[in-house]
Amino acid sequence: MSAHPRTIVTGVIGSDTHIVGNRILTMALEKAGYKAVALGALTPAADFIKAAVETDADAILVSSLYGQGELDCRGFRDLCVEAGLDDILLYVGGNLVVGKQAWPDVEKRFLEMGFDRAAAPGTRVETVIAWLEHDFAARDRNAQKEPA
Repeated sequence: MSAHPRTIVTGVIGSDTHIVGNRILTMALEKAGYKAVALGALTPAADFIKAAVETDADAILVSSLYGQGELDCRGFRDLCVEAGLDDILLYVGGNLVVGKQAWPDVEKRFLEMGFDRAAAPGTRVETVIAWLEHDFAARDRNAQKEPA
């Protein structure tokens, strides 16, 4: 990890009140050395963006468990770009859609929406932290290759 702890905004999007898993993830991120900015439940997409701008965040982790994540997250990457957060790491996870749908199809939909990772229901926090470490390391390597 870099000399300064990376800042990660977490929260539960839309009208969702399922906060327990998000709280566990936030505590695990802090234990792993990240600075977590926890927005809590019932968070509009714009509030994630505002918090990321205000804290100069490196990543946004969006949770949704009530099945409306697909609706709530539509246009999320575009909001980031409009706010100057073109390169921010975006993860989404939880029970993202209504009804039984094959996870590969759901994951593909969210990746096409501009998320860097989509976590299926039951994804372990250790997996998310490993993804973050991998993705941040890859971005650091790419940044070193680019001319100043």
